[in-house]
Amino acid sequence: MQLKLNTRKLDDGIVVVDCAGRIVFGEETSELRDRVKGLLSEGSRVVLNLGEVSYIDSGGLGTLVALFTTARGSGGSIKLARLTRRVGDLLQVTKLLTVFDVYDTEEEAIQSFRKGVAA
Repeated sequence: MQLKLNTRKLDDGIVVVDCAGRIVFGEETSELRDRVKGLLSEGSRVVLNLGEVSYIDSGGLGTLVALFTTARGSGGSIKLARLTRRVGDLLQVTKLLTVFDVYDTEEEAIQSFRKGVAA
């Protein structure tokens, strides 16, 4: 299944990117990288909703790490939400769970951004 991306902007500038399908090297990672980098260039806080992602390969992992680094460098931020068991296991094995802010639900990820602003 090809990667499908749906972007939703919330009132307070937080952007949710719903990802469905496979995040694999090639067109899928290029599309994800271009979409999220564009959002980050606007200084956005981004939640990647991975609840419908069935598979991530090494190229997909590299893209997520590159986006995380880009976000940090540009003053933006990326949080991951709704990991499937397969994707969660992959991030656990690769120790990337210690790098990303990961949340069980999209709402928890959004609220973590809002708490950061209020603090």
